[in-house]
Amino acid sequence: MGLVEQLNADLKEALRNKEATRLSAIRMLKAAITQLEYTRTDAKNPDYNEPVSENDLLRVVENQIKQRREAIELYTRGNRPDLAANEQAELEALSKYMPPPMTRQEIRAVAQQVIDELGTREFPKVMKEAAARTRGRADGKLVNEVVKELTAN
Repeated sequence: MGLVEQLNADLKEALRNKEATRLSAIRMLKAAITQLEYTRTDAKNPDYNEPVSENDLLRVVENQIKQRREAIELYTRGNRPDLAANEQAELEALSKYMPPPMTRQEIRAVAQQVIDELGTREFPKVMKEAAARTRGRADGKLVNEVVKELTAN
């Protein structure tokens, strides 16, 4: 089952169970996916119509999760625990659609493999490739930390 089909099934389930927070998170995610699909079509140039891949959909989910994390941080700093808790609940609902996250050791192994393949310890080059290989499965900040550790030597 693809991500869109899973979202539709979960949307119906959330409606039946009257889970307002989960319903809100799924609806916002579906709206972001619809926006992506809309931007991929061009009525003036039918040859431009690109299909949306599962990787594109994962990037949308990743962006939605990132937005929730930033909102939680801002609400916490603004002393609004009620709003932060709501964002946290939405974050947990969205996290279900991501593949299992990589551990620090797995990220380290990928980064070391990139260093070996490229034959360089230049941070920008290694970071670009490591980020591409771990996209959707690892937090960018954690990848950045690991790559900094490995390229600093």
